[in-house]
Amino acid sequence: MTTISTVRERFNVSRWALKYPWLTVSVWLVVSVAGIFSFTQLKYNLFPDVAFPVVVVTASFPSLDAEETERSLTIPIEKQLNTLENVEKMRSSSYPGQIAVSLSFGVGTDLEADGKLVEAQIKQLKLPAGTETKVSLINLNESAAITYAIVGKSPKSLAPVARKRIVSTLEKLPGVLKVNLLGDPEVNKTMVIFDNHQALAVQVVKRAQANTLEVVSEVQAEVQRLQKELPDLKLVLATNQATYIHEATQATVDALALAVFLSVLVIYPFLRNWRATIISALAIPISLFGTFIVMAWAGFKLETITLLALALVIGIIVDDAIVDVENIARHLEDGEPPEQAAIHATNEIGLTVTAATFTIVAVFLPVGLMGGTLGQFFRPFGLTISAAVITSLLVARTLSPLLAARWLQSTPKHTDTKFLAEPYRRVLIWSLDHRWLTLGLAFLGFIGGLALIPLIPKGFIPHLDRGEFNVNYTAPLPTSLEDSAEIARQLNQAVRRNPNVETVFTTAGSRQGEPFKGTLYVKLKDQRSGKTIEIQSQLRAELPTIPDVAVSVEDLPFVDTGSEKPVQAALIGDNLTDLDSAVQKLKQRLEKRSGFADVSTNGISRLGEQVIEISHLDGHRVAYVSANLTQGFPLDKATAQMIAEAKAAMPASVTLNLGGDSQRSSEIFGSFGATLGLSVLCILAVLLLLFRNLADPLVILLSLPLSIAGALVAQFLTRTDFGMISVIGFIFLLGLANKNGILLVDYINQLRRAGMPLTAAILTAGPIRLRPILMTTAATILGMIPLALGIGAGAELRSPMAVAIIGGLVASTLLSLLVIPAAYSLVADLRDRKMRSS
Repeated sequence: MTTISTVRERFNVSRWALKYPWLTVSVWLVVSVAGIFSFTQLKYNLFPDVAFPVVVVTASFPSLDAEETERSLTIPIEKQLNTLENVEKMRSSSYPGQIAVSLSFGVGTDLEADGKLVEAQIKQLKLPAGTETKVSLINLNESAAITYAIVGKSPKSLAPVARKRIVSTLEKLPGVLKVNLLGDPEVNKTMVIFDNHQALAVQVVKRAQANTLEVVSEVQAEVQRLQKELPDLKLVLATNQATYIHEATQATVDALALAVFLSVLVIYPFLRNWRATIISALAIPISLFGTFIVMAWAGFKLETITLLALALVIGIIVDDAIVDVENIARHLEDGEPPEQAAIHATNEIGLTVTAATFTIVAVFLPVGLMGGTLGQFFRPFGLTISAAVITSLLVARTLSPLLAARWLQSTPKHTDTKFLAEPYRRVLIWSLDHRWLTLGLAFLGFIGGLALIPLIPKGFIPHLDRGEFNVNYTAPLPTSLEDSAEIARQLNQAVRRNPNVETVFTTAGSRQGEPFKGTLYVKLKDQRSGKTIEIQSQLRAELPTIPDVAVSVEDLPFVDTGSEKPVQAALIGDNLTDLDSAVQKLKQRLEKRSGFADVSTNGISRLGEQVIEISHLDGHRVAYVSANLTQGFPLDKATAQMIAEAKAAMPASVTLNLGGDSQRSSEIFGSFGATLGLSVLCILAVLLLLFRNLADPLVILLSLPLSIAGALVAQFLTRTDFGMISVIGFIFLLGLANKNGILLVDYINQLRRAGMPLTAAILTAGPIRLRPILMTTAATILGMIPLALGIGAGAELRSPMAVAIIGGLVASTLLSLLVIPAAYSLVADLRDRKMRSS
């Protein structure tokens, strides 16, 4: 008992804060000012800046056919490059007389260093005489930020002005990597159609680390100036990445603000003390200010991931202050003077609150330290939450008790909380009298939650209602640019007839010199009759069927990772005839199944009997079958059907690999599974440090399966996809679900050390801890509601996570208030029996 008291005294920094009040206030004033300044320095973005380094090797020798090119160029180059380290994927395409080998390196590696390594390997090769090779560096985070159509006279007369005045001026702007002039007749690689007329277009590509909103703002200001200087032409906005970024981030900021309001709203009805409510509420802005300092220092941005972390953490950062202030208020209700109440209350609960906070940090630090693509995406998420909860702990242990001691007054005990405490006490007595039955019912609830897993739709990332998408087409070889433009016009006219469409920006051909391909960027009206995915389905039915032309309606990718469709089968085999036959059979089979749309093949192309394209994946011949999914068709079901159809279509010489979202989903769940296990071990380590025995941590960890069952029930009832976003919610629950158990078990232990019998300690601790547990849970849930409602741009990314957390918190709170005491009682009895027998 003496040792425990000593540890609590050592952890009670509140005494220090009460002893030096002006120093405490000064520190938090400095943090607030620095936090406000840091916030002004944070930039907005849609997602974290993730670098996808790609090195492309091209080689040409015009006299060869595709198979000879493969033997003489592709295979030797692939074998040479296969010795390089950190190459995650190697793809190649062989054409008559030319090849392209694409190497995807590990996320975050030095692109220039990778390029030099590739160049060194290529120089060591002995290729056929006259072979020309080139090594190009591509960062897939370098994307088109904004595009303007140039309309007026004919493209031929506009092109010189566009090159000399517009392109040269925009290229000099900060953050701009290059400016592409599309539709330039002199280059003759692309043709642009805007507002149903042939035009030119300037496409501004930002640098990898440049901020999209800043680049777009600079470009827009410069375009306004250029428009005044060039009255004979019109620069009309065609595409703008910044619009959705601004809408999505603003919607998350609005949800964050509403979460703050609702979290504060729940405090007063429990405490019935406006001063205690204000003290608790102050923890939110001050904790956020401290978090902004860490975010600015780490180079994070205000993007979907970090804003989501801040919105989710609102209910948590007020938790510590609620627990401390509520405990001080309880001591005041017992008649203690304010300063003495602050010291006793913080001493009583300080170690518990600290341990509860560090269990949350234990969950999110592994998330923040994940490697690879996921690590770069979720490092800001994990570290932002960790910074927020640590700052909130410091606020709760220093500023909150200081303000409570100076501002709160002794008040009579509120008797109106008995309407909750007394019924709870009666149910708690019943659960202690029926301990095995209580645990059995909880176990059945957990099994019932797991039984819902097959009924919950599985996905990767939800469809975003962005109001914009692409219509891509591929014509057969050989197709001239003029013929490709005619195909584009037919599609353009069909798309423009839809009343929900605002503008269509069409590019026939590509800058890579592929005249047989084209893209229609479709911008929908703000006031439209349905969601983006619904209008996409309408357009698929309305688009004309053009012989031998593959047309596909595609979502805009989050990042350019190869523009794979959600479902993709990579068929691998050495025999070209078997491979070609297998992909054609699989394509036909999928086209007959409902749920699949825009089924296409690529990797092998023929012109009559002649093979004109051969693709490789990691050194093996490959052909792809890809498909989009219709509305409401889940990814897991589509993947299972594709695998079944592929097995039926493939001969023995062909094997199957998955690509697209199917592959990414599998990789992500694997990474998160390992992270989940590490998080549980970290939580256990923190609990072992606090309780110094194994039994109490294991009792507290019973909250975890209960929270998982609740989250699964919530997802089932709301028909929310179980995907990457909801998985983060499940990890979030690991830290949250334990807090209530720690509060309860630690107080039971304190009462038992003070000499109270086991059952009496449980029946005393339960009702006393009921109020802070309900307050913190209600604050967190109310803070999640704006996210769960799915309002505003990007809501699809916020809602699944919040739904899972709300369901898990409701279940774990209601059940753990009964299950944990019953389990604690059983374990304590077993320990006592063991001690008596020994």
